[in-house]
Amino acid sequence: MKKIYIIAVFFIGLVATQAQELKWHTDVKEAMAIGIKEKKPLLLFFTGSDWCGWCIRLQKEVLKTPEFSKWAKEKVILVELDYPRSVPQTQELQQQNYGLQNAFGVQGYPTVWFATPQFKDGKPSFGGLGKTGYVAGGPVAWLEVANGILNQK
Repeated sequence: MKKIYIIAVFFIGLVATQAQELKWHTDVKEAMAIGIKEKKPLLLFFTGSDWCGWCIRLQKEVLKTPEFSKWAKEKVILVELDYPRSVPQTQELQQQNYGLQNAFGVQGYPTVWFATPQFKDGKPSFGGLGKTGYVAGGPVAWLEVANGILNQK
């Protein structure tokens, strides 16, 4: 009976943890539609997920923390724009990501842009709020910078 109880608690905890995971969109048009509906800006995370040391560090120190998760659910719609070296991507995803890299003038990774999604004449566009990258000091320091950008709107 004790084993069943322990197993049940484990699975309930596992389900609760999975339910709290953040949704990182890769389809920017889908994310824009959600951002417009929920009246939230997009957080566009430009990353080289499988080769960029600073990107991996930002993920570990900030983007995968409970503090960031709580903040993100309330404040932004998350979009990951990845430029991997060894992970295959569809041509459509590559074109979308490189188009956004050019549109936002991203020259290095990680870069995080905050932008308001808009559709003008049926075409997607953005109102850029500001950008940041890796910030030393963990989630508290990073979120202070992010809130400063979001509070400018």
